[in-house]
Amino acid sequence: MGKVGTGAILRDGSGRVITVATSIENPVAQPKQVELLALFYSLQFCACMGIVKIQVERATLGKGLNRMLATLSGGALAVGVDQVATLFDGTGQPVVLGILVFIIAATVTFMRFFPALKARYDYGLMIFILTFCLVSVSSYQDDEVLDMACQRLYKIIIGSFIAIMVCICVCPVWIGENLQNQIANNLEKLGNFLEGFGREYFRLSEEGHSTDDDKSFLHGYKSVLTSKGKEETMANLARWEFWHYRFGFRHPWNRYLQVGTLTRQCAYKIEDLNSYTKYFEIQATPTEFRREIHQPCIKICSESGKALKELASAIKKMRRSTSVNFHIANSKIEAEKLKSMLNMTSLWENADFREIIPTAAVGLILIDIVTCNEKIVEAFQELASRARFERMDDSVSPSNDV
Repeated sequence: MGKVGTGAILRDGSGRVITVATSIENPVAQPKQVELLALFYSLQFCACMGIVKIQVERATLGKGLNRMLATLSGGALAVGVDQVATLFDGTGQPVVLGILVFIIAATVTFMRFFPALKARYDYGLMIFILTFCLVSVSSYQDDEVLDMACQRLYKIIIGSFIAIMVCICVCPVWIGENLQNQIANNLEKLGNFLEGFGREYFRLSEEGHSTDDDKSFLHGYKSVLTSKGKEETMANLARWEFWHYRFGFRHPWNRYLQVGTLTRQCAYKIEDLNSYTKYFEIQATPTEFRREIHQPCIKICSESGKALKELASAIKKMRRSTSVNFHIANSKIEAEKLKSMLNMTSLWENADFREIIPTAAVGLILIDIVTCNEKIVEAFQELASRARFERMDDSVSPSNDV
């Protein structure tokens, strides 16, 4: 009949399905038309749902090279297997051909289960298996299949070359740069939350209400919690890219993943911190205990937020920061003050523990966040060293660089 069906699934940041849509189209001549229709209707669907910001990511270079090399090696090996099988006349030829196909296909399939190979070469291994099995089995008593395989190889080489030239020279899209920006944006989101949290829930007005009506910072960090899979995929694809812009060969993409992992750990602590916001909103007036510790808490939130945002800016610019150590040192000083206050028995005497414990828990979480930020700075130092980030001007003391 020639009819095709298109479908779309819309998920939130946690992977939960929000809605689905399907459509049946009229006869379509080419598979590329189906892909274009699916993309067009997906954009229409996003517009109807009110989604105004869409990011499309491509991996033409990595998949193109994987497909080209896999087709070349798979087709060449299949031709070799066919030539070996022809040495056995009669019933021996199909038996030998079947044994060789089974051994090679099973070996390559087993290789796909190795994490290191699966992360970077899974697509190429799959194409290798398909090409090898197609050419080796179909070439039995049919010489035209070899010509078909050669034509397919030529088309893939030409198509991959054109796609690579377009993505490099005409309209460059570098997945490595996207990874760098995502890591920096995640750090900036955490910094915005910490600054907003200190401003919103500790620096209260005289009436006991929050001083800031914009609470968008409360939800910005949530996308960081589910960013692991996307970052790992982007890092694996970035390894296939040529030298470009500020990224050379053997760029330490794994160090970006380390910074991303520590950023998610900090985001989990912020998730715990955010769970106490409802309690602060319900509480009409701050308790005496909360008034006593609010100053170091505000300082920790402010200095930690500034440190994370400074790291985000440094990663985007690929420069060593000159003020991160200053903010981290200030946050550590305030964390020690907060520890001393929490250990003071005078604050706990004659107090309602139901009112004190939530505020004390927030203080302890902030102390843990300071420790987590130190680890992020250490990971950034390693990244800056391996990636050879630029140092600031000589007018700034090098001893302050991170």
